[in-house]
Amino acid sequence: MLKFYYNPISPNARRVWLTLLEKEIPFESVLVKLDGDQFQPEFVTINPFHHIPVVVDDGFRVVESLAIMDYLEAKYPTPAMLPSEPQALATVRMVQLVTGNELFPQIISLIYESEDSAQAARAKQHIDKVLQFLTQMLGVGVARRRHRSFFGSEQLTLADIVAGIGVLSLPNLGINLSNYTKLYEWSERLMQRPAWQKTKLSAEEFELFKERVRALVKFRRNKANNNK
Repeated sequence: MLKFYYNPISPNARRVWLTLLEKEIPFESVLVKLDGDQFQPEFVTINPFHHIPVVVDDGFRVVESLAIMDYLEAKYPTPAMLPSEPQALATVRMVQLVTGNELFPQIISLIYESEDSAQAARAKQHIDKVLQFLTQMLGVGVARRRHRSFFGSEQLTLADIVAGIGVLSLPNLGINLSNYTKLYEWSERLMQRPAWQKTKLSAEEFELFKERVRALVKFRRNKANNNK
């Protein structure tokens, strides 16, 4: 059976968790405690970079969440979560990359920086730009309707999973999704799905996630300063 190494507070791990649940793929979950399990020899042999998630399927190891999601889509193609039409597929990929490259760094800034700082204000401005873009992407490729139910499709796609984890965290950081009507409706559709209800972070888990983000940012900044 496929083994899934994860921790629920990891956004990248939840991407894979949701993909497994939405595709109804049987798996064995292996909880990796982020206070040291990732540095243990047993885990390092699986991923020398100390990151989760990892899946091991019939002896084949896959690291990095987007690669894992693509692997699961290719090996377990039903239900399909990647469209084949060129514009729809490009929409999925754009949403995944914009979420990773443009949204998540700003989420980290909101968590780490003081709420009334200039950095937080810039992060909120950039998040607004991202949310406006995602709203536009819900309408790509639609001839007669202004918006699709999901990114690139009327069915859930891998883009919805990646974007959903980021966007659904924003209300916890003071961003009101009701200001973005189509995205708010889309987020409500996601949260009606059993897999999303099962993997939703509790308030306590979200606080643990924030604490870990702050610790990692502080560690990396100190390391950068020491290397100057």
